[in-house]
Amino acid sequence: MNMAELKNKFIAVKNYEPVDVNELLDFARQMYLRGEITIAEYRDLSRDLELAGAYKPDNKNEYIGL
Repeated sequence: MNMAELKNKFIAVKNYEPVDVNELLDFARQMYLRGEITIAEYRDLSRDLELAGAYKPDNKNEYIGL
């Protein structure tokens, strides 16, 4: 899966465009945890999204409300 496919899947599932690359990173993580993509696909997507400016929260409190 590449970033374009991830974005299309996001739109199909959520019915709206992602606000930023962090939203796509979270979506990719959820897909990996549900077993919908492999670890290799997640790793590649994660790397590409981080190069595009996405970041994983450093503080545990940033996960509150997800």
